[in-house]
Amino acid sequence: MTTPTTRIGDLTIHRLGFGAMRLTGYRPAADRTAAIRVARRAVELGIDFIDTADAYGIGANEELLAEALHPYAGGVVIATKIGHTRPSPGEWKPVGRPEYLRQAAELSLRRLRVERLDLLQLHRIDPAVPLEDQLGALAQLQSEGKVRHVGLSEVTVDQLETARRQVDIVSVQNRYNLTDRAHDDVLKYCEAEGIAFIPWLPIAGGNHATSQLLAELATETGATQSQLALAWLLHRSPVMVPIPGTSSEAHLIENVQAADLRLTTAQLNRLDAVR
Repeated sequence: MTTPTTRIGDLTIHRLGFGAMRLTGYRPAADRTAAIRVARRAVELGIDFIDTADAYGIGANEELLAEALHPYAGGVVIATKIGHTRPSPGEWKPVGRPEYLRQAAELSLRRLRVERLDLLQLHRIDPAVPLEDQLGALAQLQSEGKVRHVGLSEVTVDQLETARRQVDIVSVQNRYNLTDRAHDDVLKYCEAEGIAFIPWLPIAGGNHATSQLLAELATETGATQSQLALAWLLHRSPVMVPIPGTSSEAHLIENVQAADLRLTTAQLNRLDAVR
């Protein structure tokens, strides 16, 4: 994999990461052998940024990554998220009470088997709790040496600017892909400020499958439509860190190969037209 690098705080990572959510889903499979193999294969392929959350598998996702990868190879960054609960498969509820966030971080430390979380992201801002209180909990964890860097997820530019007045924010994880660019303004802000932008759902469904233009480009380049979508993201901004997820080793390899896809300016311009 020849992906260029970027920085998350003082950490240097390759700009194509791995989203681990699909390794467990809501409940992990009884036999975790295949999922462990995919996680290990990701690192073997050169991926050094893996994103998880305490809500994925209600903690089982973090546990699986530790089982698969601990002790972590030098340079591998495990990023996790707290503050978004999942009481059932179809429910997501933000919980940002400071005492809850501190406890959630302690549990993530335990499950990931580390003394310090390299990147802890606030999964969602809880509208029922003052933002300064939620950020205060993260800042306290950082001052205690339990968190190295802090990131946010699904935020606006105004929220990001407000947060940065209280805590050093090194990353933003918002939904963004070839056919969903609602957060272009946040991406532009992150690029100007040197903040890593981590697009979740980097390979959109639906429109990708029906885009004639994307199908034509896939034929021209010999790449899959998913690879084109990832390649476009990598070209979009030097702070972009896509985290495509999969539970399939074949799809993992396909995604990693997108980093080596070279597109002409004309082809990139045509991808820009895909909506």
